[in-house]
Amino acid sequence: MIGYIRGRIIGQEGDHILLLSGDLGYEILLDPVTLSRVCSQADDDISLYIYYHVTERQPKPVLIGFLDSQDKDFFQLFITVAAIGPMKAVKALTQPVPLVARAIEDKDTAFLSELAGIGKRTAEKIVATLNGKVLNFTGPEAVAVPDQAYGTEDSRIVPQVIDQVADVLTEQLGHSAASAKRMIKEALDRNPGIITPEDLFDEIYREDR
Repeated sequence: MIGYIRGRIIGQEGDHILLLSGDLGYEILLDPVTLSRVCSQADDDISLYIYYHVTERQPKPVLIGFLDSQDKDFFQLFITVAAIGPMKAVKALTQPVPLVARAIEDKDTAFLSELAGIGKRTAEKIVATLNGKVLNFTGPEAVAVPDQAYGTEDSRIVPQVIDQVADVLTEQLGHSAASAKRMIKEALDRNPGIITPEDLFDEIYREDR
């Protein structure tokens, strides 16, 4: 069974890459976050931990790749949730693993239900199954997401303003860290011209007025 591959990308189609390792080319399925990361390293050799998926219903082997063993371990926990198989799980991981794990620990079903193919009921199943089991996966990325993850490339807001608003949302208004990040990102997506904390708060709560 294949558990680890090192090579270079020689092709990509949709959510699959073709990785040349030695004289063999391996077709590997990647989640959206991993795909974005490996494509940014397309000129270099990359190393992937592999989840090997084959069943009676899926007799053709599928190789699912991860940049580190932690992500693979999380994936293997994620697919223990009822109604989430490997093929659904790999498409659902549209956010970095630390953010998904943090949302599970915070019981943030609103965040989870925004993952691809995950509705409210499935989000509740994820929390019921995994809450308390994924704390080890809530790494630094769950606390401090890179600034560009908060909004569009056109956003002119400085990180200090984002941190100030996030602190108020979590410490004073009772939102989880994952919810605060989602609220800030959505506000900046709607209005990337925001530069002050007051304007950011106004945009966050604009739809509630």
